[in-house]
Amino acid sequence: MDLFSQIENQEREEILQLRKELKEANHKYYVENAPTLSDYDFDRKLRRLQDLEAQYTDMFDASSPTQRVGSDLVEVEDKGEKQKGKEKSKGFEQVAHKYPMLSLSNSYSREEIAEWINKLPEDVEIVCELKFDGLSISLWYENGILTKALTRGDGTKGDNVIDNIRTIPSIPQRLPDTGYQISDSGFIEIRGEVLLPWPAFDRLNQEREAQEEPLFANPRNAASGTLKLQDTQEVARRGLECYLYYMLGEKLPTDTHYARLQLAKQWGLNISDAVKLCHNLNEVMEYIAYWDKERKNLPVATDGIVLKVNRIAQQEELGYTAKSPRWAIAYKFPAEKQLTQLQQITYQVGRTGVVTPVANLRPVQLSGTMVQRATLHNEDFIRQLNIQEGDMVWVEKSGEIIPKIIGKETSEKASDHSSENQESGYAFPKECPECGTLLVRAEGEAAWRCPNEKSCPPQTKGKIEHFVSRKAMNIEGLGTETIDLLYSQNLLRSIADIYDLKQEDIANQERLGDKSARNILDSIEGSKQVAWARVLFALGIRMVGETTAKKIARRFPSIDLLQWATVEQLTDIDDVGEQIATNIIAYF
Repeated sequence: MDLFSQIENQEREEILQLRKELKEANHKYYVENAPTLSDYDFDRKLRRLQDLEAQYTDMFDASSPTQRVGSDLVEVEDKGEKQKGKEKSKGFEQVAHKYPMLSLSNSYSREEIAEWINKLPEDVEIVCELKFDGLSISLWYENGILTKALTRGDGTKGDNVIDNIRTIPSIPQRLPDTGYQISDSGFIEIRGEVLLPWPAFDRLNQEREAQEEPLFANPRNAASGTLKLQDTQEVARRGLECYLYYMLGEKLPTDTHYARLQLAKQWGLNISDAVKLCHNLNEVMEYIAYWDKERKNLPVATDGIVLKVNRIAQQEELGYTAKSPRWAIAYKFPAEKQLTQLQQITYQVGRTGVVTPVANLRPVQLSGTMVQRATLHNEDFIRQLNIQEGDMVWVEKSGEIIPKIIGKETSEKASDHSSENQESGYAFPKECPECGTLLVRAEGEAAWRCPNEKSCPPQTKGKIEHFVSRKAMNIEGLGTETIDLLYSQNLLRSIADIYDLKQEDIANQERLGDKSARNILDSIEGSKQVAWARVLFALGIRMVGETTAKKIARRFPSIDLLQWATVEQLTDIDDVGEQIATNIIAYF
């Protein structure tokens, strides 16, 4: 076989491999909300696949990721109950889009943006908008009433999440009369982005960290996961927001995209104030440069700028590719990353015994803050990146806020900075760093865990801290320092010990005294009146969060009933799977 044939075979194999890899990445991103590739890496691989497919046209495949948008739909259930244009998916009705809901072509280069603009008609106007990092939604208003809210789905049909959308205060349930009378049919579709603002995202991750549940990597994943919940009360509690960016309908009176957005703003719809009508390339570049810095002051996550041709007639003339409009493009902000040294790996033990490795880094400036630590998640993550103490590593701020190690530098320059005493290979500790107990790792789990629940100090103190927290028993005065103090005096070694504390036990401690002791004891007494659901949450059973505890408490209204519950009875409760049921039974 000659060299040319060898290269051709390799490139044909690469097409198949890239298709497989990108389909898996799409599923992880849209369905599981657990991305395995950065946006940049995904787009780079997608562009490589596009180039190869253009070269080998005989390998065209309509199901290739270059021809289809990523889908957030899951496997269809109850296929015997399908209706025309409607299906059931994980409790959500699937509805066909009236207009295809495509994705945008992405660019990471201002030169490419300039090239795209220069190919457009000379008299073109460009509308520049912030690209909010959330989940696309299509809102249907019929005769002024909000009737459906569809996710992008696979571009041709989406999940109707109307009940969850109704929990977002900024989305009106009814338009003013002028809002639907402008369309001959009375139908208007308005598209937007559902997202989780930074404060709500931080609060949600703090709650998940307290429960030792996996943290959301970024607000986009959190918003997507929230919008697909079955519990509308939990959706409302999390605090979603929505920015709207496009209007569709028959014979609308305005013939430009910008005018339609201003009309929607008059109706009270949430249109970003950052939208700007630009008339030339210079104005577009000024907009990009301004928001590249100013976006860091916004209360929501953005990952780029969207450029759209303003006149609807020109949009229609330019048309579409198989998966994106030719009249729009997204400029993606490059993620800021820095090279620094991983000086030491330390280990934290949580209240459920999970041992989490932490990277202690040589301090480095990143997105305006000094980064010194980053989570390493678990042993598999460390091995996947093939890193160890002394390595030079790349650190990135995921979603502009969470420091994340994305890889190591392997060049000769990096080796000059590595530790001279660096040992070969990485070994996760076999014993608990706090109590010396042999660690265990359950089949199917990524985390190593200390099984010494009763006498491992951070587990014991963590359980007590959780038990007295505001959303649990709400016992004021027993903060981290006081718990540490009473633990060191052997006065507080379990949550049961809280109710045996005496006035002199507390008053005799440094920095406390009689008044503090009385306040703490009064709060302990008051905790005896809290609702059963909060007691259940306070017990700290693995994976039983605040919302799940409420559902379990409704089904089993006392601890006496719950302690004898079976797996079958527990899994009949919404959002309680076999693992949670097993954890509850193991606890009792």
